[in-house]
Amino acid sequence: MGKGGRVDAQKAKENVWVSPYNPLDAKAPELPTKGEIKAVIPKHCFNRSAVRSMMYVFRDLIMAAGFVYLTNQYLSTDLPENLLSLDALKWAGGWSFYAFWMGTILTGPWVLAHECGHGAFSDSQTFNDIIGFILHQALLVPYFAWQYTHAKHHRRTNHLTDGESHVPSTAKETGLGPNGEREGLYAAIHEVMGDGLFAVFQIWTHLAIGWPLYLLGVASTGRLAHDGKELEGIADHFRPGSPMFPAKVRGKILASTVGVVAVLGLLMQLSMTYGFLPVALWYWGPYSFVNAWLVLYTWLQHTDPSVPQYGAAEWTWVKGALSTIDRPYGIFDFFHHKIGSTHVAHHLFHEMPCYHAKEATQHIKAFLEPKGLYNYDPTAWWVVMWRVSKTCHYVEDNTGIQYYKSLEDVPLTKDLKKKA
Repeated sequence: MGKGGRVDAQKAKENVWVSPYNPLDAKAPELPTKGEIKAVIPKHCFNRSAVRSMMYVFRDLIMAAGFVYLTNQYLSTDLPENLLSLDALKWAGGWSFYAFWMGTILTGPWVLAHECGHGAFSDSQTFNDIIGFILHQALLVPYFAWQYTHAKHHRRTNHLTDGESHVPSTAKETGLGPNGEREGLYAAIHEVMGDGLFAVFQIWTHLAIGWPLYLLGVASTGRLAHDGKELEGIADHFRPGSPMFPAKVRGKILASTVGVVAVLGLLMQLSMTYGFLPVALWYWGPYSFVNAWLVLYTWLQHTDPSVPQYGAAEWTWVKGALSTIDRPYGIFDFFHHKIGSTHVAHHLFHEMPCYHAKEATQHIKAFLEPKGLYNYDPTAWWVVMWRVSKTCHYVEDNTGIQYYKSLEDVPLTKDLKKKA
């Protein structure tokens, strides 16, 4: 198997899904070209319609407006007088219900703005950018900045050195010494917390604070700047001079930042006028769940102990794209335009509209699955989230072919001392 390899026998015994493609296997199938995959998809799947796309925007916004209206009929933004009463419990439960489902609904427009960034919304990129800018900025997403970095995520999927977002940390970066010694903070935190609590910590850091930390350049960024040199300094999404962006897009980066500041200013004005609590209940609660959903999708569609990550010498575009995983999301597929259950098609052909992705996926699956090249994990997403949070912590190195490893398999410091 060698350094960085995967172990499948135990997973099969536990009836856990394992990717059918293992590039370390001598009998691994030859990968098709992008053109060969595209040839099996009906041509109409690549047709984009501004009218149809806008219908989905209106559908999502009507659902959001309707939910706001109904919530306003039953819930008050006034804090209950007795916080230990049954009324207070109902109040907290009602606003939590609103936050989750409004966040779920608003993830739909977020996905459609993401379509705009890819050019999949309509045939006019100018129209795409106008709609995408409005939708994303309303959700505090710096549209043009994220459009640029997300395009790199697609160009360099599962690339260990030039990838973007959710790029695995190496053993050294995680705080592990050459013989498994826990020398750094992250590995030490795992030892102090224990397996279960650390998994909860993983989920919280990803879903609760992962998105703002990524935008601020504090977490989950790539390793290389826009010019291919090793990243130096903070790679945030707000400064036109951030090392993530070349000079030609700095005007757009500034426009995105101004848009975010304007929305924040509006929210502050509303808070001063109507109070901070109402704004927190109506906006910030759903906003937090929108962030959680988008990070969950990016995290789970590219992360599994059996899915390879590639160093520069091993990576190819097709290898990276075929490392994507489709997963079932049940009712949330309706709200989120099937972004999680058709993610393989999306990474192969990002210019394809989301409303054609399901049909395209059927053809892609029929072509790739017999070759052992289609990743579909039928496991419930919340089960996968727990499994990934416990098993996918680091890779050995950023060279060659690597697989995620778990800190749960690293000896505790006290055990190492006993062996010494």
